[in-house]
Parts: sequence; structure tokens; C-alpha cells
Amino acid sequence: MFGPVTIPFGVRMLFNTVKLKPGVSIDDVEVALAEMCNVVKETYGGQGGFVAGQVMRFAGFVSEQGSIDGGISAQGVADHDLVIVTYWRSFEQHERSHADAVFREKFGQLAAHCEHTSELGYELLWQGQPQVEGAAAATAAPAGAR
Repeated sequence: MFGPVTIPFGVRMLFNTVKLKPGVSIDDVEVALAEMCNVVKETYGGQGGFVAGQVMRFAGFVSEQGSIDGGISAQGVADHDLVIVTYWRSFEQHERSHADAVFREKFGQLAAHCEHTSELGYELLWQGQPQVEGAAAATAAPAGAR
């Protein structure tokens, strides 16, 4: 449930922002969110097109170095509380899964606590990670100590 995920090149990413209603906390929606994510993972994994997913809570951090002119950085707030990031083999498979009655029931339980949600689809253009050997060597000793 909390293990690492592998994102193969060529997947489609769906980025869903979730704004909770005033007075609703993450704790209030935790069970509905977990049940919805479990249905997606167990029902649509493999041949259903679902590859992996992540749920994140906005931590209140706004990068001064990575933010340009206004927007979120101007107010220090986001227009959402959570993001649900899912990876799919195709947008069509995603849409079929979300039209399914079982998913719609679970999503409805979450949506009852939301002001709004918005789900946008993206195509993967680049991904990468540091080489394990290089990363381990770089952290083993300060640059001048080698």
C-alpha cells in the first residue's frame, strides 16, 4: 500500500485536484478516499489500464525558487487540499474505469465532501532518476574529501 511505484515511459498521468468543503478535514474523507483508490487499484490494474497512483495533501510549502511572478506564491495558498495522481496506459481506459458504477459510487462518497474537483490529463515527455552508484558515491563523502 505504501511501497514505491514504477512509472513506465509512455503512460498518461491524470492530475486530480480536490478542494474540500469548509469544515471538512482530511480525516473526514480518509476512508472514502482509501476505498475509492482501492477499487481503482484492484479492479482496473493490469488489463484495465491502471498503472499506479498517489494521493498527496498540500503541505503549505511554496517554493520561492521555483515559483515565478504571482500565482500561488503571491498568496502562499493553493486552490485545493489534495491531489490524486494516477497513471494509466491510455486516457480511454481511464474514462472507461470512471464510468463504471462501482467507481462512481466510491467517487460519489468522496465528492459529497468536496467543493470541487478537477481532473486533467497529461502525456509523459521525460522522466529520470540519478544513477544509484553515482548517488551513493556523492553522499558517501564530501567532494573535497575524496
